[in-house]
Amino acid sequence: MKKILIGCLLIVLLSDCSKPPPAEVPPRPALVTVVGEKTSAQGMILVGEVRPRYESSQGFRVDGKITKRNVDVGTLVKKGQVLAYLDSLDNHLNVTAALAAVSAAEADKNLALAELNRQRQLFTKKFISASALDIKEAQYITASSKLAQVKAQAQVTENQMQYVNLSSDRDGVVTMIHAEPGQVIQTGDVIVTIADTQATDVSIAVPESRMSEVKLNAQVMVRLWTNQTETYTGVVREISPIADAATRAFNVRITINHADAAIKLGMTAGVHFNVDPLAISGFLIPSRALTEINNKCVVWVIDDNNKAQPREVIMGPFTEAGVLIKAGLQVGEKVAIAGVHTLIKDQVVKPIVEMAP
Repeated sequence: MKKILIGCLLIVLLSDCSKPPPAEVPPRPALVTVVGEKTSAQGMILVGEVRPRYESSQGFRVDGKITKRNVDVGTLVKKGQVLAYLDSLDNHLNVTAALAAVSAAEADKNLALAELNRQRQLFTKKFISASALDIKEAQYITASSKLAQVKAQAQVTENQMQYVNLSSDRDGVVTMIHAEPGQVIQTGDVIVTIADTQATDVSIAVPESRMSEVKLNAQVMVRLWTNQTETYTGVVREISPIADAATRAFNVRITINHADAAIKLGMTAGVHFNVDPLAISGFLIPSRALTEINNKCVVWVIDDNNKAQPREVIMGPFTEAGVLIKAGLQVGEKVAIAGVHTLIKDQVVKPIVEMAP
């Protein structure tokens, strides 16, 4: 029996020794791109909105009820043109009361002057004391000051009479109406918004990573979305010193030179910034090839033995086609552009060159 068990054990051992070795794991496929010749950074293109350089919200300088409005949205207006009217009845009454107050103050002053002259004569003849004369002189001074006060108040009331007519302070176009006839408004309430049509800007938001490409007074090209064949020149007029809290982008204003009638407020426009080719150049690779290791910008280079090797690079600006690598790569090298977060050093891969679309 013991011999039988030993024989079975030998058979099992021999059968295990006869198993083939495990198959070798094939190299992992890796999509790569071949580094080409150096290229220069193309100008940044940002999309913005055509806006007026100056836009003012205008309202009455007195309270009242709107009786008439002369303009609508889209109306072209001239400086000094009356836009709306207020009910002027109360203002007429205020002017009448102010003029009456002036007349009364003038009468009081004349009476005080006559009394003063009489007291001076009596004082000369020594019929009254000096203190009595001082009282009359003080009354005259008070009456004179009162007259000056009511005259000033009357002038303010007369000015307010003119404020019942709301006039445009500039040439432009009405872009918004905020009040209608019959509405009771308070001083300072916005009635209309007027945009100046003489100077036209394009408002764009520049990402903080591209602010180095934007310079004050720099020349740019502007194209309208509605007409891509027409090109306008422009200049960077204004750069916001503070980034928007929500978008973290900087608002920039571009003035369009020689804007014509084809440029309408609110249109979409593309702004092309020119970049000095000598300032920014490098190897253009897909942005998905970049990864970060130990807070360093890294790409995975596939060497001649088809092994993945991490390499630190100096990154340039991002473009629509990819990212420029200013240093760290050579022409002809293969760079992994897919699955870069899962590669490990010296990992053997099977490079598959990405075909051009």
